Amino acid sequence: MIKLAVPTRGNIVDDHFGHCEMYTIFTTDENNKIIKTEILPSPQGCGCKSNIAYDLKEIGVSVMLAGNMGGGALNVLNNQGIKVVRGCSGDVTKVAEDYLKGQISDSGEGCHHRDHAGEGHVCNH
Repeated sequence: MIKLAVPTRGNIVDDHFGHCEMYTIFTTDENNKIIKTEILPSPQGCGCKSNIAYDLKEIGVSVMLAGNMGGGALNVLNNQGIKVVRGCSGDVTKVAEDYLKGQISDSGEGCHHRDHAGEGHVCNH
């Protein structure tokens, strides 16, 4: 069983981890199937300066599927033992399912603005 967290605005991956509306938390079973979805409200202010990384670790999150993320937030999450996969966009459930199928890997890109045109989601496959 693993727990994934996705910075979310509406039902879409929020490109700004530290300023998202909420985090969608997906819990999986031993077969990597999503068995539970929860919403965790985002704290006010910058994600790297809040307690969000600690809070996510406390509820068992081990992977963060994110759009863009600055170095400070990346370090804070990594220091809590949370693996960060950057470069994701689109529907949060589809991104989580694709990650669980092994179809998404970290883009290696830090925080800068990119235009994700088109339907679906864009990640480094």
